Amino acid sequence: MRERRSDPPESAQALLVTLGRLVDQALERIRLQQARVELAMAMQRHMLPPDLPELPGLRIAARYAPARDGLDVGGDWYDAFVMLDGSLGLAIGDVQGHDMEAVAFMGQVRTSLRALAEATSDPRQVLGRANDLLISMGCGLFATCCFLRFDPVTRDLHVSRAGHVPMVWATAGGGYGVALDRGGPPLGILVGERYPVTHRRLTEPGVLVLLTDGVVEGPTYPMEAGLAEVAKLVRTGFDADPDVLASAVIKVADLTGHRDDAAVLVVRYDGPGPSSGSSGSSGSSGRA
Repeated sequence: MRERRSDPPESAQALLVTLGRLVDQALERIRLQQARVELAMAMQRHMLPPDLPELPGLRIAARYAPARDGLDVGGDWYDAFVMLDGSLGLAIGDVQGHDMEAVAFMGQVRTSLRALAEATSDPRQVLGRANDLLISMGCGLFATCCFLRFDPVTRDLHVSRAGHVPMVWATAGGGYGVALDRGGPPLGILVGERYPVTHRRLTEPGVLVLLTDGVVEGPTYPMEAGLAEVAKLVRTGFDADPDVLASAVIKVADLTGHRDDAAVLVVRYDGPGPSSGSSGSSGSSGRA
C-alpha cells in the first residue's frame, strides 16, 4: 500500500513564499539596473557629436567603444568644432566614475568647453575657465581632458592637457612619437588652475591621434606599453584614411584587458595648401 505524502509543514511553506518573493525582488532590481545602463548608454551616444567638421586640408574621424561590462558605462567623450575665428577646436576627455552621474557630468563638461570656446580660442583660458565653472557647480566629480586649437591658415597648433593621456603623432617625414607635454591637473579639482599650452607649427602632412585611457591602459597592462603600440600603428598608417586608422587604434583596447569605455579622435593633416607658403619648421614646439 502506497504511503501518502504529507503536506509540507507551515514553516516550509512560509520559507518557499519568502524565497519566491526574494527572487522576484532580485529580478526586478536586475531589470531596473539594466534599464539604467541602457538609458546611460543612450544618453552618452546622444551627447557625442553626430557629425565632425570638414575643413580644407583636414580629415577627422572618431571611434567610441562602450565598456565591455554594461554595468561600467563611463563618461568618455570627444568633440570637434569650428570656432568663431575659423580655427578648429578638438577635445577628448574622460570623466571620473561609471554611472549615470558620470554620463551627465560628461555632458556638462563637453557643453562647457564648447560654450567657453565661443568666448576665447586660447586653450589655456578654455580649460582654466571650464575648471572653475565645474568646481562652482559643486558636482564633486572631475574629468581629464585634452584640448587643441588648430589654425588651418597659419598652421599653428596649440595643445593643453588637464591630467589626460598624451596624444600620439606622426609625419610624412618619418617623425613620430608620444607628445609628453607638461599639463595640469584634471578639471574640477583645484580652483584657479592655469594650464600650460604647447605650441607647434605643422609644415608637412601628418596625423594626430587623441585617445582615452581605456584604449591604452588595463589592470595588468601599463599605459606606456599601450601608447607604444598606438605609436607603431600611427607611424605605419599616418597616411591612411582617418577612419581606417581610428578603427585600428581603438582595437588596441583589446590588448589591455581594460573594461572601461574607450574613445579615439584622429586628425589627418594633408599639408599646407598652395597659398600657405613654406615658412615655419616641422615639429617645432614651445610653451606659450
